[in-house]
Order: sequence, then C-alpha cells, then structure tokens
Amino acid sequence: MAREECKALLDGLNKTTACYHHLVLTVGGSADSQNLRQELQKTRQKAQELAVSTCARLTAVLRDRGLAADERAEFERLWVAFSGCLDLLEADMRRALELGAAFPLHAPRRPLVRTGVAGASSGVAARALSTRSLRLEAEGDFDVADLRELEREVLQVGEMIDNMEMKVNVPRWTVQARQAAGAELLSTVSAGPSSVVSVEERGGGCDPRKALAAIIFGAVLLAAVALAVCVAKLS
Repeated sequence: MAREECKALLDGLNKTTACYHHLVLTVGGSADSQNLRQELQKTRQKAQELAVSTCARLTAVLRDRGLAADERAEFERLWVAFSGCLDLLEADMRRALELGAAFPLHAPRRPLVRTGVAGASSGVAARALSTRSLRLEAEGDFDVADLRELEREVLQVGEMIDNMEMKVNVPRWTVQARQAAGAELLSTVSAGPSSVVSVEERGGGCDPRKALAAIIFGAVLLAAVALAVCVAKLS
C-alpha cells in the first residue's frame, strides 16, 4: 500500500511540475496576463503540497530499518525520481521569478512579439488597452505580492532538498534501473514482425544485378574521363 501511495503521489507531482514548466515558458510573451500569473501561483502551490506529502511518505518508509532489501531498492528508485522532479520544480520556480521581475504586469513594458501596427492607429489601440476592469485595478499589485511570495517559496523548496539529503542518504549513482538500457525500444520493435528487418536479411549476399550495374557505371565513367583527357591534349 505504501509503495502504491508513493507512486500515485509521485505521478501527480510529475504531471503538476510538467504543467508548471509549460506555464513558465509563456511568462513575458504575448499570452502573458494576470490570469496566467494566477494559474502559475495555483500550480506551484499544488506542486509544493504534493512534494511535501511525497517527501514525508518516502522519508518515513526509507528510515524504517526493518524494510526488506527488494522493497528498499524500489523505494530508493522512487526517491531518486522524486529528487530529480523536485530539482526541476526549483529550477522552474527560479526561472518564473526572474521572468516575473523582468516583465512586471503593473508597469509599461515592451512586448516580446511585435504586431507591426504603427502610425495613427497605435493611439487608438493604446486607449483601448488602457481600459481596465475594476477587478484588475483592484488587483494591480498582484504580481508584486506574488513575486515576494514566490521568492520565499523558492527558499522553502531549497531547504526541503537540503533536509531530504540529511534525513535520507540515497546516492543517485547507487540506484539501479529496473529495465535494461533501450528496453523501451525493444518493446516497440517486438510489436510486429512485419515492421522489423532481421540482421540476417540486412547482412545477406550482394545482389548480382546491382553489382553488374555498378561495374558498367564505373567503366562508362572511366571512359568518359579518358576521352576528356584526350580531347584536352589534342586542343
């Protein structure tokens, strides 16, 4: 039960971290908005909740000295996967902090994507964009407060990583994979014999017709070179 629970938590953390990664890539672009910043805030908070739960569950299991060797090996693999996922989350949070500071929502900024609109129409567009709802006016400092909160959360995630290494010592290079290298490729190859060319078929004898064609082509090429040399000497 503990292993299945840890796998479910880790799977949820992986999906949430991947979603957060894609959202971070749009900060500062043409799709950047207050709705995006709010979605980023909710996603990273959900990822941190899953990280705390996963860390507590794995730590409790791995610190159990009565754990069987095969069970410990499985939980150590989950621990390494969780540690790598947490490193990616921290890196994306730092990237979001840098991009959010470089492209604040509450201040005028140059867009990353130019539309090519210029001239008298730009004044009309500027007046249209300056019309903001009362809700956005009330939350004009949302990104400023969110950046301060994000900065604190980045430090918290870094402390979590440090505490993990102190509580449970699982060197990543000591954990062995359950499948051999390239096992996923072999599984796709074994899907059907019609799409596979065997080594014997590829390493068979040369086709006599292809060999004869190659010889004739080589002879014609040599004759053409010799004729060109003779013409050059005569001229």
